[in-house]
Order: sequence, then structure tokens, then C-alpha cells
Amino acid sequence: MTAGPAHDGAPAVEFLDLHDPAAGAPARIDFVECPPPPLSAEERRAVDRHWAAATAANPATFDGPLVAALGLDRSAPGRTALRWARMSYRHRALRELRPAAAVPGSVYVTVLQPTEEGLVLGRGAHTTAAPGRWSLPGGGAEPPVPGSPLELSLLRRAPVPGSPLELSLLRRHAAVELAEEVGLAVEESALRLWGLTRGTRFGSIGFHFLAPEVPAARVRRCHAALVTEERSRGRVPELDVLAFTGPAADARRSGPAASGPYADYLPRLLARYRAEPR
Repeated sequence: MTAGPAHDGAPAVEFLDLHDPAAGAPARIDFVECPPPPLSAEERRAVDRHWAAATAANPATFDGPLVAALGLDRSAPGRTALRWARMSYRHRALRELRPAAAVPGSVYVTVLQPTEEGLVLGRGAHTTAAPGRWSLPGGGAEPPVPGSPLELSLLRRAPVPGSPLELSLLRRHAAVELAEEVGLAVEESALRLWGLTRGTRFGSIGFHFLAPEVPAARVRRCHAALVTEERSRGRVPELDVLAFTGPAADARRSGPAASGPYADYLPRLLARYRAEPR
């Protein structure tokens, strides 16, 4: 499930520094699990009403687990602590019930997949939480569960130290999202953490990974095969259409994002990516 509401014209995300200037090395990100924020009985009832309305409008909506972002702290020089909690998608209804500053954000991942025609974008199918919205491949992070396929796949290689949520899990999740949404298999070790963003409204944290460049024709073939397989099983692919955004495109005025809503982070990410030397 892709993250973030449609962009409304205001700067929606800010980039956070990924490097420790003093050490000249990447900054360390510590993941600190916290209890979920308490809800009053009235809020719980309101969340349930909102969820019932959402599922009635879209029966494919799934109340899956998510990683909620509670805030970032500079715990020490060159180190940032991300406070997070285990919640579920229905609690996004709090955005309609509380002031923005009192609403937990989400933690999500995206993949910047370069091709000779530009980065890969996808449009959410009608069964997704954001139908018709353009975004990078990716989705909301899920909290790891001991014994889950995601965690076990990592444990086969090396023990997972410390907190159960770590950058290695988010990188793996990004690779899984790229495969599930585009049909493109990329080794998780090939994904580099390229950017970290924070939403200026709810404080959602985005981990944006850069993949190695592949031919656009390969991306089209992989997605076409994925769509055929999904439909043969009676399922709807998460991204029903792919497009490419080239260096000269502007997400506000041209390209696929102009034909419909798009993820709030997209304009700033594309602008920063285009400004980087190649």
C-alpha cells in the first residue's frame, strides 16, 4: 500500500541529513520501539466508524499492521533515534479526529528505479488505498514479527541485533515492494539509502532507496508479466499503469503526475534527484 496523501501544492516533506559532518560518514539511525499512543473510548469508537465506512467504500481495504512514526530525536552527534510504535491502518482515521501535531505519522519506503527514460512511476489501481495516485514503487513499513518470512530471510544470513526494526529490514521491504508492484527483482544489497524525508504535516518518515539502473524495456516486460499473472489469478495489480519521468519533466506541470493525484513526497524527491550530477 503506497504512502502519503495526494499533494496539495504546499511543500509536503523535508529532507533530513543522512551524514555526520564531523565524522564524514553516514549518520546512524537507531530504531526505538515505544507503546502506541493511548486512545480515548470516544476516539476508538470514531476510528471504528471511519474504518467501517472505508471498508464499505472499498472492500479490498485491509487493516494490516504498520509502523507508526512517533518522532525523531538527535540522540547523539551523528546519531538519530526514530521512535516508532506498532499500530494498524485503521488508526490513520486519527488524521480526521486530532490536530496534525497529535497524529502519529507512518514509516514507509520507496525505490527510485532509474532507466534511460527516467525514474519508474506507478499509478495505484482502484483497489488500493489511493486509487489513481502516481508514486514511486514502495509502501508502508510493517513491524517485524518473530518467525515471519521477512525476519527469517534475514536470520538465515545473520542474527538481527538490537531493536526488531532495523534499516536492513526496511531495505528488504523496499526490494519486496519493487518485486510485488513492478515485477522487477533487485538484490536488496544493491539498494542504497538515498534519502530520508519527514512529512511536514503528520511527521511521516520516508526511507528512499536508489536501485541500479536497468533498461526501460526490461521494466515494461516485468510489469506486463506481473499484470498478466495477477489477472490470471483473479487479482488486481497494485500499480495498473507504469510511466517514466525524465530529467526535463516537472511533476507539477508535465508527465504522468499532471494527469491525476500524486504522492506528497514526489515533487521534492524528483527535484532533488534531477539536481544530482550523473
